Amino acid sequence: MRNDAAYNNVDHIPDGSSYPDRWEEEARTFREAEAAIGRARLNTAYGDHDRERFDLFHPAGRPEGLLIFVHGGYWLRFHRTTWSHFAQGATARGWAVAMPSYPLAPEVRIADITRSISTAIRTIAGYVAGPIALAGHSAGGHLVSRMAMADASLPPEVTGRIRTVMPISPVSDLRPLIETSMNADFRLDAAAAAAESPALGTPALDVPVHVWVGAEERPVFLDQARWLSEAWPGSTLTIAEGRHHFDVIDELRTPDSAMLERLLG
Repeated sequence: MRNDAAYNNVDHIPDGSSYPDRWEEEARTFREAEAAIGRARLNTAYGDHDRERFDLFHPAGRPEGLLIFVHGGYWLRFHRTTWSHFAQGATARGWAVAMPSYPLAPEVRIADITRSISTAIRTIAGYVAGPIALAGHSAGGHLVSRMAMADASLPPEVTGRIRTVMPISPVSDLRPLIETSMNADFRLDAAAAAAESPALGTPALDVPVHVWVGAEERPVFLDQARWLSEAWPGSTLTIAEGRHHFDVIDELRTPDSAMLERLLG
């Protein structure tokens, strides 16, 4: 398909295929350590599907707020347990961090995943008081962007707590994905792609939206980030020097990083 190469990240990142295994190992080590000291609540259900579960990591003291991080993987792969270690920066800053997994294509459509994440956020919000920050990477960036829109169906008691939305390397316009081999699993047509494209809509939340992308990413991901930041009035765009699609989220692990400062304040 004509857009396959454009949306292929792994083949354009040095040693790109090694990242998932490294993530899995570092996530497992972090998760087990946090569970051993009683700061991890793992595998809590937010829905009926076996992937509708979340992990919640607590800081050392009373949480200052709640960060919900939604993972990527083109709505086709990965699991919340691949990313646990990316909670360590925010927990060191005193925030609780929740990481939901969700049903994947082709079992479900992208619109169904959007609904699962809405349910996850409504459920997770009941476990930690205070402000909420939403962040997501790649397909997760799409999903947290969707949560800022009116049809996300988040109740006022949740939307009133959301302080920041950070789509990291998001897919904001899904129409180009129709011309990828992945669409055999997505089953997108023009109408479905448009309906799920944040860049074609407007946010309903009056909160800061900070779009973040790596300067060394594939050109289409720089485009996707710009499309969203240009479409949503008042949003900002950070192009992180020297970062590609896989290491752009590394700043989530560093408490005093520019990314976390923008996300959590």
